[in-house]
Amino acid sequence: MYESPPHPRQHPAVPDCEQQPQFTAVPPPALWRYKPRRAWWRTRAVRAGAVITALALCALVILAIVRDQTGTQGFLVGLGLAGLPVPLLASAFRWLDRVEPEPWRNLAFAFAWGAFAAALVAIVANSFATRWIATATADPAGAESLGATVIAPVVEESAKAAAILLIFLFRRRDFTGLVDGVVVAGFTATGFAFTENILYLGNAFGEDQEAGVSGLASVTAATFFVRIVMSPFAHPLFTVLTGIGFGLAALASPRGGRWRRIALPLLGLVCAMGMHALWNGSAVFGGLGFYLVYAVFMVPAFALLTWLAVWTRQRELGTIAAELPAYAAAGWLLPAEPLALSSMRARSLARGAAARRYGSGAAGRAGGRAAARAVAEYELFATSLAFLRHRAHRGALGPDFTAREQELLHHLWQRREVAGPALEYAARAAGRVRLPPPRPPAWQPYGYAPPPHRDYAAYNPYRQQ
Repeated sequence: MYESPPHPRQHPAVPDCEQQPQFTAVPPPALWRYKPRRAWWRTRAVRAGAVITALALCALVILAIVRDQTGTQGFLVGLGLAGLPVPLLASAFRWLDRVEPEPWRNLAFAFAWGAFAAALVAIVANSFATRWIATATADPAGAESLGATVIAPVVEESAKAAAILLIFLFRRRDFTGLVDGVVVAGFTATGFAFTENILYLGNAFGEDQEAGVSGLASVTAATFFVRIVMSPFAHPLFTVLTGIGFGLAALASPRGGRWRRIALPLLGLVCAMGMHALWNGSAVFGGLGFYLVYAVFMVPAFALLTWLAVWTRQRELGTIAAELPAYAAAGWLLPAEPLALSSMRARSLARGAAARRYGSGAAGRAGGRAAARAVAEYELFATSLAFLRHRAHRGALGPDFTAREQELLHHLWQRREVAGPALEYAARAAGRVRLPPPRPPAWQPYGYAPPPHRDYAAYNPYRQQ
């Protein structure tokens, strides 16, 4: 094993696989993650409690403000309608993050920050700035227009970017690339749009109640069509540009790349503000300007960013296929495992196979969900190992590389008896590895039977029970 991390310009060697490896960097009681000793005020429980308390206070304040502006009925109507696009957007970003899923606690924090903290900052700062401009210029109409096109984009995008910055700084291990930036930004903006839609839809419902209008001709229906049907992706699209900047900063190497870690997020934030200002300004130009900006700019930008995110995910799978064979050659993985881990279909097949056919380990004997969970954890740790080595090859080798590598290998070793056979079966079933020619069955009860899987009878889905 390593005694000290290699020089950043050198490719780190893969440690040899031993029968009973001893990991000096990982304490024996650790079953999940390496936990260094810290003072009590720096423990995870204290920090989590402080963050939850702060976000809960922000939630109480912002929801009280929105309810005061919309009324109780408007608040409830806005709450019900604003929640409709949230599961769709969250599922889309979660699907994009399937290769190395971001921990749910990070995504929950990002959504809560956008929905409560960022929304509170935005509504207070926007109102104060608009009133100050109206008082200074004696032009309330011009102040509203200036506030929507200049003040709001700067304030709102800065408030949403704060969540990405906090995760980038304090959850750096989980923030490794462009996809992580896109997903964190998407969840933050989805939460912000949720609270903002409650306000807009609630106010629209109140106007309809005062005017006695209902149905498709109502302001509520028009607001719902514009904000929920046509442009539910607007806020995520703006903030994703900031997330891309942070994602590129995460990929920047330490050698001469420090300025990039500062410049790239700022550039992404400026682009997000500019796109947001263009979108808000389109409403000032009237209906024709709105549809022109939507068709010519927003839809192509959304399609381009979607393609970029999907392409980046495919590159991540390519990184897994390129980095893990070194560990297979050293004996840590079976030869077919890198091929299975670089295919989303094979990963799914492995989890399903483990749930139906059990391995020889403790989770394997338990079977069912326990075995499938062990395979899912194995896939996650192997993916993190591939990305860790890829960053080392690019020169972004941190001082904790050795401890982190040993930690990940430790967790892989604990789950290999269950996950190894399942992943090798999945590689063959998904066509990643050529299957051996099947032997003709000795007995066919009804004149036909699928060929048995010669080498992996325990994982053969056609095996007689």
